[in-house]
Amino acid sequence: MYLITSVTVDRQPCFASLLPARVLIQQFMRCQNAGLATTQAFVVMPDHFHWLMQLGEREALSSVVQRVKSCTARHLRTDGYGCEWQKGFHDHAVRREEDLKQLARYVVANPLRAGLVGSIRDYPHWDCVWLD
Repeated sequence: MYLITSVTVDRQPCFASLLPARVLIQQFMRCQNAGLATTQAFVVMPDHFHWLMQLGEREALSSVVQRVKSCTARHLRTDGYGCEWQKGFHDHAVRREEDLKQLARYVVANPLRAGLVGSIRDYPHWDCVWLD
């Protein structure tokens, strides 16, 4: 289980609009459908994302994250949006004793901490397998 964070070049707010944010979310779902990773929680912020995921058994973390980033950037270029990612990403390997639900809550509360919304219900670009 990993918590992945990746940021756009110069923190450009590529995902402030609905379409680009949804393109990125579709890439998370495609990875899940292909068995590359199982999404536990994510949030797409205007200039970065946080993705709590369980890596597929035979997958390399860097390959899965690179696939998400490259497919998103390629698709957005085709749609006339410019989006470039900083090289690399930050990963936190989740320890067995860490509380996954608490970590997921931290992830999806990012828009609140950033002052983008007053309630997470008002932010459209997140999901979590634990909705209690």
